[in-house]
Amino acid sequence: CPQCALPTPGGEICGACLKHPPAFDRTVATFAYDFPLDVLVQQCKYAHATALTALFAEHMTERIGANPGLDFLLPMPLHPARLAQRGFNQAAEIARRLSPLVAIPWLAGACQRVRNTPSQAGLDLKTRQRNLRGAFSCEMDLSGKRVALIDDVMTSGSSLNELARVVRKAGAVEIQAWVLARTL
Repeated sequence: CPQCALPTPGGEICGACLKHPPAFDRTVATFAYDFPLDVLVQQCKYAHATALTALFAEHMTERIGANPGLDFLLPMPLHPARLAQRGFNQAAEIARRLSPLVAIPWLAGACQRVRNTPSQAGLDLKTRQRNLRGAFSCEMDLSGKRVALIDDVMTSGSSLNELARVVRKAGAVEIQAWVLARTL
């Protein structure tokens, strides 16, 4: 599906996206979230293997292609408490390394996570969506801008959808989700 990156026959928009269109227009997923990538992502996030973000960005660039024609890369923000706990934001690290490869500036602080939500792991779709309501803010004027939201893994798409909703309210006219991996 061009909107959520789940497999569909013929690359058509899936039924879920037709029934409940996400706030983002397109998803580019570099890999399926499976072995060995799942281990590498976990190492990056929880074992501080941040050097992997350079490898992630290189592979994402190959998948994205040349001249994507966007104005900004916006990494998925972490709440300050989670950032302090982890020591870095993996999505921001990927965006920072991806930016020069695709010649699109990244904006580290354009969006904020204003609510420290519980981890999404293990939650069903409805709970994930409820968990994220009001979790993000975007104070930057993005009127007329075309942006890509950068994240490491897309599971249900709830986080990216909520962030895209806020970015659209800030004026963005096109919103793509670029993720390293998609849970199938």
